[in-house]
Amino acid sequence: LVPPPGVPAMNFSPGPTNLPASVEAEVKKLFDNERMCSMYLSHRSPEFVDILAETNRLARETMQIPDNYEILFMHGGGHGQFAAVPMNLCAKKEDKVTYLVNGTWSKRAAEEARKFATPVVVSSENEDGTFTSNPSFENIDMDSKYIYLCSNETVNGIEMHRLPKLGADSPPLVIDASSDFSTKPIEWAESNVGVLYACASKNIGHPGLTMVVIRNDLIGNQQPICPGVFCYKTNVEGCNLWNTIPTFNVEVVGIVMKWVIAQGGVDEMEKRSIAKSTMVYNLVDNSNGFYSTPLQDKSIRSRMNVPFDIAGGDDEITKEFLVEAWEQGILGLRTLTPFGVGKYLRASLYNGVSVENTEKLVAFMEKFMKSKQN
Repeated sequence: LVPPPGVPAMNFSPGPTNLPASVEAEVKKLFDNERMCSMYLSHRSPEFVDILAETNRLARETMQIPDNYEILFMHGGGHGQFAAVPMNLCAKKEDKVTYLVNGTWSKRAAEEARKFATPVVVSSENEDGTFTSNPSFENIDMDSKYIYLCSNETVNGIEMHRLPKLGADSPPLVIDASSDFSTKPIEWAESNVGVLYACASKNIGHPGLTMVVIRNDLIGNQQPICPGVFCYKTNVEGCNLWNTIPTFNVEVVGIVMKWVIAQGGVDEMEKRSIAKSTMVYNLVDNSNGFYSTPLQDKSIRSRMNVPFDIAGGDDEITKEFLVEAWEQGILGLRTLTPFGVGKYLRASLYNGVSVENTEKLVAFMEKFMKSKQN
């Protein structure tokens, strides 16, 4: 992921990704302030308590989070929440929960939940193990303690551009929004959101912090085995200071939220996401098969992660493409996952990826295609 000397890096990795350039500049200033940098502050110091309160305020303003929700900054990433959610929302392992599985991460979350609850899995997985659609909302067990879904599946390139509205009498939604949080509005009440969590390293910061938003009425039902570090009630009662949270990461999230507001808010982020992803998909769709994507249903194509292959997945041409992209500073299109590298490359277009850099990616892809078609 290091470009040739003198070539600026353009990071299209599925995560971690880069912060917006002006945010990076603000982060650098933190080390030169008269006040001690938050990286070194005690998490219970008055200075950090103010930082935490300001980050909370900015997050509420940015995402229009209602007052009846608590915000926590927690450890453990998405995998930590795979376990934390059932341990906090199910009083016993026999409690039923519904998992809508539309890709790699929701499938993994359902597997983890089996340790702490009884999942009813509604999956759209194809016979070959791929995912190219969302599961039906018609087969949901309404006796479930919650309905779990991942609003953007990074590996599979499937996104729910708006959360479903299943009715006021339906179980609350639990949303893994790790890769699309802050890129589109959330209708908290209308969609009956109970818990939403987002790892910071896609759109709101850098690795080491997970933002968790919990509706007040769901706090306090945790299982006795739930560790304090994952217990929503313990952390809410401790004002998110029960243990040492990642102080520096919290301040960075606040800077990102302030940037989003200054850019025009979440509505502007969504406009940019649509513009960036449309550029890439249009090139793929109009390449006469040179590029292809597994998602034919345009209504569920991810704006965050565009999967594509080259010349039907030709290995030599793909390697040549990646080398030439690297020479241009275009990085992160192929990365290792827990499941290998997969068939498809991915262009990830998070908030930190500018429209201008996306234009450069598309121009390179078009030039490479023409060089192979002559």
